[in-house]
Parts: sequence; structure tokens; C-alpha cells
Amino acid sequence: MGGLLGYVDEMPASPYADDLQLAHVLADRVEQITMARFRADDLVVESKPDLTPVSDADRACEETIRSQLSRSRGRDAVVGEEFGTTGSGDRRWIIDPIDGTKNYVRGVPVWATLIGLVDGDECVMGLVAAPALGRRWWAAQGAGAWTGRSLAQARSISVSQVSQIGDASLSYSSLEGWREGGRGRSFLNLTSDLWRTRAYGDFWSYMLVAEGAVDVAAEPELELYDMAALVAIVEEAGGRFTSLDGERGPWGGNAVASNGLLHDEVLRRLEPDA
Repeated sequence: MGGLLGYVDEMPASPYADDLQLAHVLADRVEQITMARFRADDLVVESKPDLTPVSDADRACEETIRSQLSRSRGRDAVVGEEFGTTGSGDRRWIIDPIDGTKNYVRGVPVWATLIGLVDGDECVMGLVAAPALGRRWWAAQGAGAWTGRSLAQARSISVSQVSQIGDASLSYSSLEGWREGGRGRSFLNLTSDLWRTRAYGDFWSYMLVAEGAVDVAAEPELELYDMAALVAIVEEAGGRFTSLDGERGPWGGNAVASNGLLHDEVLRRLEPDA
């Protein structure tokens, strides 16, 4: 784990420092919406065409973020879960207003707003804000990975040094996706050789990898907005983030994040079932 540091000016410089500060401002504004609607008796929940839930808070949060970005970063594109893609260009803000909507609508506090910035094909900045847990995690390219309640109250984080599968802890979301994706047997065989498995789920699995509390996180089916904000945090913490096929970044429709030492073996062990 990283040591305690007091203020943002102690963090290494990054060309994306201004974008990171803006992401914190966006998270501050969204938090006012999400916390006010969390566990509200009149929360409106609907099913999207893919049968996943969406609440009025999801839509209000994304609208708030898009409105601010249109003023502050008008030349950048925005990709969001609820309203798709607007704009074009090399710089794209990738937004998931509430990652963990199923938790949110049931009153489980494990949910977060994900704000990522992609420049070309590089995930250069990411912020994960989980106000019901009282935590944020963030990173900007070249400036390391951090956690805390704000930029002014932060500590650096780093991945673990566990190098053996038998000593490793893995976090995942559910078993069904592994079976449907043709890797169910591979996944179960891997879990039987690990020291510990837990289904912390969603963003939290990956933030625990970045903190060094968990050594591997993996999911077989994900969207770009589920992953983009996580990549910079895991990588700046010293880890690796790829698809199940080993492609770096959030582009493969699934994910493996690790401390790096275990990554190649995990990819090999999670190959499609024979």
C-alpha cells in the first residue's frame, strides 16, 4: 500500500492534471444527485431494452456531467451509458453515471460514478467516486494512483506483490457470465487453485486490485463505459488491465486486471473451455 500524502501539489505532474481536477468537480455535482436519490421512496426504476435497470438518478447524473463538459471541454467527445456518443475527436470522456445500478436501486452502498478520459487509444485519466462508501479513487497518466475523499486528502496506492496463484485473491461479479461465455470450466478450475475468491463485483473489484487488497479481478462481459475509468487507476498503481485475449485497455468487451505478476498465468488459465 502507498504512503499517506497530504495535498495535491505533492502528486507528480501530469499533462492531464486539469482534466482530473474537472473530473472531481463533476463527481462533486453528481454526488449531490446520487446521494439525494439513494434509498429514496420515490426513486423511479425502469428496464432498458437489454433488460438492465436504469433509474431517474442515472439519467440525471449523466445529463449533469454532459452539461458541464459541453461548457468546459466543448471540443471533446462524450460517450455515456444512458445517452450514447456525442461529438468526435481524439479526446473522449467515457461516463458511467452509476456503475452498480442494481445495487443502487436495492439500497446496497456499493455503486460509483465512473469518469474516464481516453486520448486516442490511451486511457489517460480515471476517477471512481463511491459516495455511499465515502471513497474515491483516481489517476492521471504519469501521476500515480490515489484514493481518499478529495484531492486534498489522499494517499497513494499500489498493487500487491503476490506472485503465486496459490497465494492470490480474486474478485469477480457472477458465475453465469463465465458459463455463457464458454469459459465456465476454466474459471472454476482457476478458482479452485486460488487462495481466496470473493464476488465484490463491479468497480470495487478493480479498485481493490489497485489498492493491493485483491490480486486479480476478472469479468467476461463488459461495456466500454464499465472499464474506461478503471484502466488508468490500475495501471498507474502498477498493475495490468487487458481483455481476456490479452489486448491492453478496455477495448475487448471483457477484462482481467491484476498486479501484473500473475497476469499472464491468469490469461492462460482463462482460455476458452476445450
